[in-house]
Amino acid sequence: MKRAIPVLATLIAALGASASFAQTPVGLWRTIDDASGKEKSLVRIAENAGVLTGKIEKLADPNKQDSKCDECSDARKGQPVLGMTILRNVRHNESDKALWDGGDILDPNNGKIYRVRLTPSSDNKKLEVRGYIGTPLLGRTQTWQRVE
Repeated sequence: MKRAIPVLATLIAALGASASFAQTPVGLWRTIDDASGKEKSLVRIAENAGVLTGKIEKLADPNKQDSKCDECSDARKGQPVLGMTILRNVRHNESDKALWDGGDILDPNNGKIYRVRLTPSSDNKKLEVRGYIGTPLLGRTQTWQRVE
């Protein structure tokens, strides 16, 4: 019986550790171009007081390093895409803990702003990023890959 107690304690600790692991969008993500399937950029998602933001940290195309968001219609108009905040005001969904939503995402290629929903995969290695207008049914999903 004495031998079973340490084994049981180890099992309980392991289960507790895995239960406390939560899928989160916080980290560095590789975005993939829908048309070519190639890496497009690296976006770092950070959390501050429960609110997520995402900035473009790297552009994969060496010819676009100096590109600006000429099509943007807000304060980002004419600003460099590299370093730009494209994901804003996203929060953990209270009714569905697997989702993060409530904010918006910018497509710097066309300057359009969409509502956004983020869904990390169960292994936390992929992130479904759904941009939409009105309802999530009317949108498009990209799958980003975790870098760190």
